[in-house]
Amino acid sequence: MLGSGSAGNSTLVSTDHCRILIDGGLSARQIVVRLEQCGVAPEQLDGLLLTHEHGDHVCGLEVLCRKFAIPIYCNAQTAEAIRCFSLGEHKNWRIFRTGTEFTICDILVQTFPVPHDAVEPVGYAFHAGNRGLGFITDLGYPTKMLIERLREVHTLVIETNHDEKLLQNDPYRPWPVKQRIMSRHGHLSNAAAASVIEQLLPGKIERVVLGHCALQNVISPRFHIGETLHGDFQPTFESALFSAAVL
Repeated sequence: MLGSGSAGNSTLVSTDHCRILIDGGLSARQIVVRLEQCGVAPEQLDGLLLTHEHGDHVCGLEVLCRKFAIPIYCNAQTAEAIRCFSLGEHKNWRIFRTGTEFTICDILVQTFPVPHDAVEPVGYAFHAGNRGLGFITDLGYPTKMLIERLREVHTLVIETNHDEKLLQNDPYRPWPVKQRIMSRHGHLSNAAAASVIEQLLPGKIERVVLGHCALQNVISPRFHIGETLHGDFQPTFESALFSAAVL
């Protein structure tokens, strides 16, 4: 994960034959810097998939795509929402219908709707060889369809945005913002994320990566962050790694 949270979201998904970026919510410069630290040049990207049109997921797109002509994959409503503010001259759109699946190189991409306050937000399931990766961030609650689409994945990237009690007691956020976050079209709480994982445990799920964390409201006294064993799947980056990077 190149970045995850309200400061900006972007994630690299790759195989030996394909490199896909999910969202472009960091500055173009930071996306390039962080890709290079993954050993990937932006010219090597086979596509950029969008989950929705909010600024913390798309703010770097205009500069990035102007420089590198990366194909953008999204549904029609998301494309239209973005074109109203930027990327009006971008020609390399790959429009899909939410709920369909398609391939990029050797990766099968499955799309499904998620509840969030955007025009047509989506989640993804990626399959390559005999492995699967689920990707759901920015959603208010888990739908039954979403759970079914994720039963075949081995690794899950899931939003764990907040602990409900910590958020309610946060002295810095106004109540309307708290209401939006906790609504059915807001962000996923720790408890809701745990329920998703619990429902997937009888299936193929092996690893979980926590995303879109609001750090001041996500860690309760009972929440422990450990380290994965050597050789297990590791999140690509944490924000602290980039503290010395040039903005």
